[in-house]
Amino acid sequence: MEILFEDSNIIVCVKPVGIISQSDSGGGESMISLLQAQTGAEIFPLHRLDRETGGIMVYAKTKAAAAKLSRDIAERRFCKEYLAMIHGVPEKTEDTLCDLLFKDSRKNKSYVVSRERKGVKQAKLLYYLKDKKQIDGEWYSLVEIKLFTGRTHQIRVQFSHRKMPLAGDKKYGARDNFSELGLWSYKLEFTHPETHETLRFISPPQNIISQHFFKEL
Repeated sequence: MEILFEDSNIIVCVKPVGIISQSDSGGGESMISLLQAQTGAEIFPLHRLDRETGGIMVYAKTKAAAAKLSRDIAERRFCKEYLAMIHGVPEKTEDTLCDLLFKDSRKNKSYVVSRERKGVKQAKLLYYLKDKKQIDGEWYSLVEIKLFTGRTHQIRVQFSHRKMPLAGDKKYGARDNFSELGLWSYKLEFTHPETHETLRFISPPQNIISQHFFKEL
């Protein structure tokens, strides 16, 4: 496990693709179990990444640190930025996407809906177009994304709704030959729960984004 920062309060690491970010009922390998084995410390989860998504995550090592950082996340004082490889080219080089999302827990899938009702939550993100290129005759774009909300599959469903699914995202309509999801949690910025220092971390993609785009930036 790649560790970017560790002290007595927190641990910042790079989650590999294919590992779940929190323990589940199946009891299999997770970031929690891997970090506990590697550090010997108790690990408290703060946020999630999909199994198919890799990149930077932070975990707490004390209940006090977990409470402070969880509060910062809830109050949106926690900056998470992603890189995504999407089908097509957005009309705008920069835009804010706002939608109402409904999560179907039975299918583990989210949908954009037109009106508020029980179970519907607002989703908001800001994206910047970083690059575009043709791959096997089809246009793809690299976008940088700042999340304002943290809904299930939010990035995936918001871009898919606009006919620009993420590369490799068969769940949300991608029809390509990529075996990985074109999404990476590449930047994390937050305030240390004890020292109050601003911490900023960057992790270059280690998936299909790096193969097709990142080396050119």
